[in-house]
Amino acid sequence: MNRTILSLLCISTLALSTVVAQEVKPDNSGENKRDRSSETKTSGDQSNSSEDTKITADVRRAIVKDSSLTMTAKNVKVITAGGVVTLRGPVKTAEEKTKIEQLATAAASGAKIDNQLEIKESH
Repeated sequence: MNRTILSLLCISTLALSTVVAQEVKPDNSGENKRDRSSETKTSGDQSNSSEDTKITADVRRAIVKDSSLTMTAKNVKVITAGGVVTLRGPVKTAEEKTKIEQLATAAASGAKIDNQLEIKESH
């Protein structure tokens, strides 16, 4: 009797964990489709010109150096091409989004900033 109950309990737990695992899978197919678009900048669009790579390095350095930013914010994409700095990726708050744009503006020596950062709520 106890073995039967224990077996049923184990099977129920396993089945429930499978259902829960299936529900939490992220659906980022919309983001993947967006990233395949020629209108969206990705790391492959980073210019190899010395000026653009310097701007990217300066912006990246400023972001990483700022201790008020979360690790999520420090991992945003910085893509510079033709003197335009594109900021992409998730941040946790509107304040982080604003702070990263301010850091990029200060570090980019007058380059145009295209802030495409997305505020993602933590679960």
